[in-house]
Amino acid sequence: MGRYIDYYLSAMKVAILQQLQYRVANYFFLFGMIAESVIYLVVWSTVAISAGGEVGGYTPEDFAAYFIVGILVNNMTIALSPYSWEWRVLHGQLSGELRYPIHPLHHDLAYYAGSNIVTGILCIPVVAFLAWIFKPALDPTWYQGVVFLLSLVGAYLISTLILSLLGMLTFWTTRVGAVFELFFALELLLSGRLVPLTFLPLWVQQLVVYLPFQWMFYFPVETLVGELPPEELLFGLGMQIAWILIGLVIVKLVWQLGIRKYTAVGN
Repeated sequence: MGRYIDYYLSAMKVAILQQLQYRVANYFFLFGMIAESVIYLVVWSTVAISAGGEVGGYTPEDFAAYFIVGILVNNMTIALSPYSWEWRVLHGQLSGELRYPIHPLHHDLAYYAGSNIVTGILCIPVVAFLAWIFKPALDPTWYQGVVFLLSLVGAYLISTLILSLLGMLTFWTTRVGAVFELFFALELLLSGRLVPLTFLPLWVQQLVVYLPFQWMFYFPVETLVGELPPEELLFGLGMQIAWILIGLVIVKLVWQLGIRKYTAVGN
């Protein structure tokens, strides 16, 4: 365990140093990630104003809080994409990684954890500016802040496991893009990124409780902007832990089956 901790700390340090070397490039990437949430914020705030100041129980200030916190969640839970997994397999990079005495997934987790720390810090002035412009209704308690940080870790782990699982499909197919685009469309709608889940039909709200999408975005956002009682906060953390365990089991199984199909050379 001590060696794993040393590895994670070292990989995170390397990621932080690398990201700090490319601050301007990171800001351009950050603006691209932020643009989506800002567009949703402007659209839904306009709808609320046109409807008399409120729509679906959300005021423009509520939408501001929701989507601004969503920016933090989006940018602090970035994980290795299936396209990177595809490149890793097709070009033989995985051949070299298989020689290491540690699963490649550990490197992905550690590296992007360090990278997301830098991204989160770079987000602060942007989020502060947006808060000054849109005046979000945000007044969390101290325990909401604690649960928010814990939920970010859970959302990051779930995202990493699911995207890695999609990437491992490259063991059987040369292109994972179509599957990833389908996943992205489902995640966009069912995670709450496009619209708060309370706007969806009741049967959809009941369904997404048992799917991983909500726990990757909506729950971390609601821990900070919603008024969830402690028992719902604990339930949400429990669901994140459950999906992490489910993801670990499925990823391990797919890895064991897929690595037998791996034949690329290179690196």
